[in-house]
Amino acid sequence: MRRNPNDLQRYTASERLNHWVVGICFILLALSGLAFFHPAFYPLVQLFGGGTWTRILHPYVGVVMFLFFLVMVIRFAGLNIIEKRDVEWLKSVNKMVDGDDHDMPEQGKYNGGQKLLFWGLVLGMLVMIVSGVLMWRAWLDLPVTVVRIASVLHAVAAVWMIGLIILHVYAAIWTRGTIRAMMYGTVTRAWAKQHHRGWYRKMTGDNS
Repeated sequence: MRRNPNDLQRYTASERLNHWVVGICFILLALSGLAFFHPAFYPLVQLFGGGTWTRILHPYVGVVMFLFFLVMVIRFAGLNIIEKRDVEWLKSVNKMVDGDDHDMPEQGKYNGGQKLLFWGLVLGMLVMIVSGVLMWRAWLDLPVTVVRIASVLHAVAAVWMIGLIILHVYAAIWTRGTIRAMMYGTVTRAWAKQHHRGWYRKMTGDNS
């Protein structure tokens, strides 16, 4: 895709790579995790070379995802602090759902919904990594009660994360022009002005 010099850079190449590594790891973890969640999904282990390899690879992929996700948190946490204007945006979210988003409160690089999603994912990831480590019998020999509680928490956190990611993907598809930002790193000025006016002003100096 040829870059328009008038477009605004939303993500750098390293930020996009970071995002896609986390995304790919999440898909692998969801598929392998589902294989152990219910017998109906067990055939998914064939994607990883069988049940044994699936059980071996799942936690290591989880560690990789956590490390790359941690980098994302360090990069974007400051941009996801919820402000008063985000609360106002959330109160008016029904307008956006109805397609009338032109009068929404001005937002920075991320809107109130994106910020809630971010912190929801952070919470889910913390529960996932802690419970996952407690379940990792190859490295820890904990009481069976601890492992069982960790297993339940891990499953609940997994459902929570899958739900949030589905919401994330749906919102990205629904808001036309958003996927382009993570594919190529840029957005049009019109997109930025409509959806993230505060960020648009900061990037361009245009106060119109």
